[in-house]
Amino acid sequence: MTNLNTSNPLLSVSTLKNRAVPFHEIKNEHYLPAVKEAIQQAQRQLEKVVDHSESANFENTIEALENLSEPLDYVATIFYKLLSAHSNEEMQKLAGEIGPLLSQFSNDVTLNPELFKRVQSVYDQKAQLTLSTEQATLLENTYKDFQRNGALLDADKKQTLREIDKRLSELTPKFAENLLKATNSFEMLLTDPSDVTGLPESALESAEHAAKEKGHEKGWLFTLDIPSYLAFMKYADHRELREKLYKAYASRSFGGEFDNQKVLKEIAKLRFQRAQLLGYPTHAHFILEKRMAETPEKVHKFLDRIAEVSLPAAQKDITELQEFVNSQQGPSTLQRWDFSYYSEKLKEQKYHFNEEEIRPYFKLENVIAGAFEHARRLYGIRFEKSSDYPTYHGEVTTYDVYSEETNEFIGVFFADFFPRSSKRGGAWMTNIYRQGLFMGEVMRPHVVIVCNFTKSTPTKPSLLTYDEVRTLFHEFGHALHGLLSKCHYRSLSGTSVYWDFVELPSQVMENWTLEHETLSLFAKHYQTNEVIPKELTQKLKNSSLFQAGYTSLRQVSLGKLDFAWHALDPSGVDDVPAYESQVMTPFNAVPEVPGTNLSCNFSHIFAGGYSAGYYSYKWAEVLDADTFELFKEKGLYNKEVATSFKKNILEKGGSEHPMELYKRFRGREPDPDALLRRDQFI
Repeated sequence: MTNLNTSNPLLSVSTLKNRAVPFHEIKNEHYLPAVKEAIQQAQRQLEKVVDHSESANFENTIEALENLSEPLDYVATIFYKLLSAHSNEEMQKLAGEIGPLLSQFSNDVTLNPELFKRVQSVYDQKAQLTLSTEQATLLENTYKDFQRNGALLDADKKQTLREIDKRLSELTPKFAENLLKATNSFEMLLTDPSDVTGLPESALESAEHAAKEKGHEKGWLFTLDIPSYLAFMKYADHRELREKLYKAYASRSFGGEFDNQKVLKEIAKLRFQRAQLLGYPTHAHFILEKRMAETPEKVHKFLDRIAEVSLPAAQKDITELQEFVNSQQGPSTLQRWDFSYYSEKLKEQKYHFNEEEIRPYFKLENVIAGAFEHARRLYGIRFEKSSDYPTYHGEVTTYDVYSEETNEFIGVFFADFFPRSSKRGGAWMTNIYRQGLFMGEVMRPHVVIVCNFTKSTPTKPSLLTYDEVRTLFHEFGHALHGLLSKCHYRSLSGTSVYWDFVELPSQVMENWTLEHETLSLFAKHYQTNEVIPKELTQKLKNSSLFQAGYTSLRQVSLGKLDFAWHALDPSGVDDVPAYESQVMTPFNAVPEVPGTNLSCNFSHIFAGGYSAGYYSYKWAEVLDADTFELFKEKGLYNKEVATSFKKNILEKGGSEHPMELYKRFRGREPDPDALLRRDQFI
């Protein structure tokens, strides 16, 4: 990548430390011109590959394609990173223009018949070529990507595919935009102290602080941001207000100004049409061709097995909760806005444990330091806070990462922890730079984790819930997958793996957060600095399987809903809530609430890349339970096991088939019963 335009920071080679992105210089007006210019440059490179005078070989075709659009990849990465983490109205409008341009260029590559001839020529010679394992994977992936994106279609069908891809590139950001606007459009200001009884001091302080930030002189402001919403649903005694908040959350983008019903129906129909055009029965068949699960039939079988063993436990969980509710307020039907509230009270009674008891031990800064120490003990790396890197928001902090043994630079870690109106909900990890070949050298990665944790207040630091601690470790696991990657090609590095494998490095990290050996590294009372007592850790561990059956069945139901939209022909679906109800009713432990709908805010599958892939969370739980059994057997910080996981899983990215990598680490295929043992279903 040479400087394409020195006046546009997105088109200039960064001269900052480790090629840091100059976020402080980037303005909204830079994006569209940068995308257009980078596309032109990539098209010129494309012509060079197609018109190359020599016969097609690995270097002049496959490797050239890998590096074809470096400036464009850079611009698009930054734009979409900020669209999720620090967006505004103008960027959301730009997404509607930029998405189709990128889709069109992608089609220009994969639908170019002369280029595909060159790719096919190299692919046909693969048995005679002397390629490394990673090169062989890149060749296989490149050929399959062309095939799966229409290279074998005739001209008319190629044009249809272009039109479908263009429309999808407009619809998926529209779904996310609608959901963000719907989430931000609701606020509940309470001024009567009787409305907030039951809420812990931490939640009240945050709500009071939120009210003041919005210009209210007094009162408590509750929103649909996860920390605010969950605290109210779990602790607020006021049932009617819980109902009001629940209905607002569960009806986001269902009807009204930001309705997603038409959007999601069109997305599902177009994905189905696209799959059929390419010769696949459904979108799920298309997606699963490049997954460990391989076919929809295998996924259904897997989910049905989990459902079969979860169902008795889930029924027991619900019966126990209903009996508890009856004992508390007399016989009454358990409603969805009661679930978290009474579950928390039952858990407290059953385990003599309240999550607020442990919260003072989870000061955010200590948890971060604990995650870093955890990584040091496992993988021999250290994190050093740095102010050398520009960030896209003042709350983002940056760290340099080094090998403890050799002092070798490993990468840059960005942490963005707090909710804001410009950020979508949830938690995720992303890359600014992927590890691998970029601009002529193998670059170390710049990775980001983005969360929505409870903010500090003027009188109290940010104290995390246990769920937030687990979320931080989860996303940190993804970050380590990105940081520790040792691949040559960017498209194969870090988290560029099959989607039902990508959650292994993240989900396995959550296991350590229930172990006293790990918690004692960082769980210290924010006022006294006392290490969390062992008895409290044990109570946390005992309560971790509370409602495990219900939780497992809930995950299965979401996987089934995803497949209802993507493993069947959705063209006959007119009534979104009726269709959803048909799928979810067998799994509903608590009655459905009229006027609410999950599909309309199911951003994972309609805007987040998990279409026909939500099952992968459960799939990866099998892998992570099986992996953690080995750590439990050999020692939580056993160097031999940790080094094997690092070398065979984290460093390899997608350079080999995940089952081969897993077998190399574990010595065998994963044991599906490991998850059932952990959840105590068998």
